[in-house]
Amino acid sequence: MAIADRYLTLQRDVHSGEVLARGGDPEAHSILERTGFIPVVRVHEHYHRLPTGLDEAEEERLATRAVARLRTVRYHVACDQAFETELREAHYLPLGASVAHQAERIRQATTTEEVADALTELTAPHDGVLAALDDVLAATIEFHLSLGGPSDIATAARLRYLSEGRLDVIRADLAAIRADLADLADRHEPHPQRSVCSAEVGPHEREASAVCGCPPPPLTTTASSPPPTAPAPAGRR
Repeated sequence: MAIADRYLTLQRDVHSGEVLARGGDPEAHSILERTGFIPVVRVHEHYHRLPTGLDEAEEERLATRAVARLRTVRYHVACDQAFETELREAHYLPLGASVAHQAERIRQATTTEEVADALTELTAPHDGVLAALDDVLAATIEFHLSLGGPSDIATAARLRYLSEGRLDVIRADLAAIRADLADLADRHEPHPQRSVCSAEVGPHEREASAVCGCPPPPLTTTASSPPPTAPAPAGRR
């Protein structure tokens, strides 16, 4: 990570009067958005701003809280004096961290069984991650329909399309992949590049792998074994 990504500015713009946050990496952007900031993506810049319509006291409260949260996880924040604070907030892992943990499990997996177990957390029909995401989409659809405006109804239709046309496909495909990995026929099949090395050469191999990740054997002073004697040439007929 670049050092510059650990620095942010959080200041009131002198021209527009908006409270803007600039800089940072995706983790910092997540903190800003959880504090109420809205991402703004332009062709040549990416920053965050507070929502419109807030009074000055609420803007200062949210900006000060963002400074406290960012500094808690050791971001360097240059801010207006009105946003300065010595307070720090306890930092808890967000819900997405538990889902990201499944990706780490898959990266470290050495057998198909381990990957199947990780994917089960996504594809479980009752309480898997994708089932929960589908429920979130359904609740958001209901909310927009209850607003009743033309744009709200269009948003609900778009969300329903994403749920039924895209999420269902992802869920079905992942469930099928998970089932294939968990099938008894290959449940314990080792990954060819992630298996634990036994430092032994199989009977069908001529030499040890040149990319073996195991530490080299300790050096010894004993002489190595002489090479095997070449077989005698067969007699002519």
